[in-house]
Amino acid sequence: MNAAAFLRRLAGRPWLWAYVAAIAVWLVTILFTGGRGAGEVLTAAFTFATFSVIVGIGQMYVVTLGPGNVDLSIPATITLAGAVATKIMDTQDGMILAGLLVAIACGAAVGIVNYALIWLLRIPPIIATLSSSFLIQSAAIAYGRGIRIKPPPMLADFTTAQLFGMPVLAICIIVLAAVMELVLRRTLYGRWVTAIGQNIRAARLAGIDVGRTRFAAYVMSAVFAGLCGYLLSGFSGGSSLSMGEEYLLTSIALVVIGGSSVAGGNSNVPGLWGAALFLFLVVTMLNTYGFGAGMRYLATGLIIIAVIVAASARRPAR
Repeated sequence: MNAAAFLRRLAGRPWLWAYVAAIAVWLVTILFTGGRGAGEVLTAAFTFATFSVIVGIGQMYVVTLGPGNVDLSIPATITLAGAVATKIMDTQDGMILAGLLVAIACGAAVGIVNYALIWLLRIPPIIATLSSSFLIQSAAIAYGRGIRIKPPPMLADFTTAQLFGMPVLAICIIVLAAVMELVLRRTLYGRWVTAIGQNIRAARLAGIDVGRTRFAAYVMSAVFAGLCGYLLSGFSGGSSLSMGEEYLLTSIALVVIGGSSVAGGNSNVPGLWGAALFLFLVVTMLNTYGFGAGMRYLATGLIIIAVIVAASARRPAR
């Protein structure tokens, strides 16, 4: 493959435009500062993007299942998992693994409840996960009311550690994202998820177990949300009842900006990182230029629309 063909093929990747936009925003930001703090901005971007990517992976698998599939219980799951894990660990380094297992178990339980509502009661996924989010948030409030326990020192150190200016946690999640991309592209389960999103009736006729595949996707999404809550509680110095609020729209935006189709059946994991970095850097750029809150929201919305249009214009038809 010659260089021209490689560049044409690369330009056809829908996730490319999220990275192009992120780099452009970063360059505009450091031009304003004369290059000062360029490395610090990137470090901060990778740090905060890490948590968005964790939940974005799970949300992407759910959205890939096709129209109407979305997990709206992610913020509540983050809050519940963070509260329970923090209380279980009780600042003790020896309880870090137990806290992780508890957070994952919370996520798995939420995923099971979500799919039970969808499958047994025939409730549309968007309504089922929205309804369960109120129950989960209520449980988190009842369990964590008035609790502000610090995370174990080792967990706090791990979530804030850096290696040559790169957050160690971000490196771990990059590896996790690479594994989940392989699962999506190279495993039977990943192909089933994609096939269901492209045509659920054809998938059933082909012998795919649609029910189990969807069940696994919803459990996966909730487990990743639980993991995010666990790590976020370590990073932010403890859990809080509002710790998951920003991740609902963020997780959906990552899927769309990252080049995945909201209609399902066409998604990718690499774009999640580009989208997460882009969203953080946009806010940083607007803050650097001194925009007010109203103008920040307006400019962010317009920039996101432009990136989506640029990616969609080059997305091959299915």
